Amino acid sequence: MWKFRLPVSFSRRSTLITIDYMLRLLTLLICSAPFLFGQDDAIRTMMKNSADAWNRGDLPGFAAYYENSSDTTFMGKEVVRGGVAAILERYRKAYRTSEAMGKLTFSEIEIRNLAPGVALVTGKFALERTPAGGGPAWGRYTLVVRQTSGGWKIIHDHTSAY
Repeated sequence: MWKFRLPVSFSRRSTLITIDYMLRLLTLLICSAPFLFGQDDAIRTMMKNSADAWNRGDLPGFAAYYENSSDTTFMGKEVVRGGVAAILERYRKAYRTSEAMGKLTFSEIEIRNLAPGVALVTGKFALERTPAGGGPAWGRYTLVVRQTSGGWKIIHDHTSAY
């Protein structure tokens, strides 16, 4: 039988290369962790601030968390394309009074980083409203958000109410 053995020097060299790559990968993960966790915190803050604007009855402030771009989309019962003005018009038509707006809360927020400066945000929303305001409403949302010079902005919103 033929037996093949790698020379000791080759074996050590491949082990050292493997260790070197593992250390580089570990360093990369450790160095990028604060960025990724900071990114999640900033997105959660954006979500909280947008709900706060809604709960103050500040629809322009709420819509300001959408990117002001013709590519920005909202998908619900209808599809709205356009920047902040188009999104704001959609919300003004659907929520004409403070009773109709009610109190907004976001829960079950999950953030998946897709690339540096781009993330997918999913979760649940709830509107507490009086019967005169339309009664309670809730549903799920999927957002694609992008980091801009003005902070995190929604570039795509797909919301389904139940």
